[in-house]
Amino acid sequence: MTVPPTIGVLALQGDVREHLVALERLGVPTRSVRLAEDLTGLDGLVIPGGESTTIGRLAERFGLLHPLRSALADGLPTLATCAGMILVAGAIVEGDQPLLGALDVVVRRNAFGRQNESFEMDLDVKGLDRPFHGVFIRAPWVEKVGSDVEVLARVGDRPVMVGSGRIVATSFHPELTDDSRIHRLWMEDAGG
Repeated sequence: MTVPPTIGVLALQGDVREHLVALERLGVPTRSVRLAEDLTGLDGLVIPGGESTTIGRLAERFGLLHPLRSALADGLPTLATCAGMILVAGAIVEGDQPLLGALDVVVRRNAFGRQNESFEMDLDVKGLDRPFHGVFIRAPWVEKVGSDVEVLARVGDRPVMVGSGRIVATSFHPELTDDSRIHRLWMEDAGG
């Protein structure tokens, strides 16, 4: 009998509950991550959407930045959504905030506009057999993709889902739908 992976959700701010629900729909054991010791024994990590500057500063305050950087550098499978995409980036176009630097991309925050310019649309996602309904809220996009990063979905010519190694990052919020295919695809690709 195969033991399901234990997935942690970074629980400092943002769509924590929504990711926990999405993973529970898949029958995956979950754990909230608030402290460095909460990373021990995880098979994967979700960095949720929310406010990237706040999440980064709270991670710094709670002594999580270095442990998170180390865990991602050591290959911990990670799904980063919206603000999470910003946090895992190597660089951002504007602003000053803590970054994990785990994904060779340059990200533009709030690239599609402010809250009232949020939108939803169906996306063709590499690895999925039918479109995924993306929810974009003050969403970033990827300005520059490193040579080892694969673009998995686009809005126009802008990458909105990318992956490299065991890290997948989305501009949109898969946790805000009843469709768990992005979570499942990430876990399958990460070896879960």
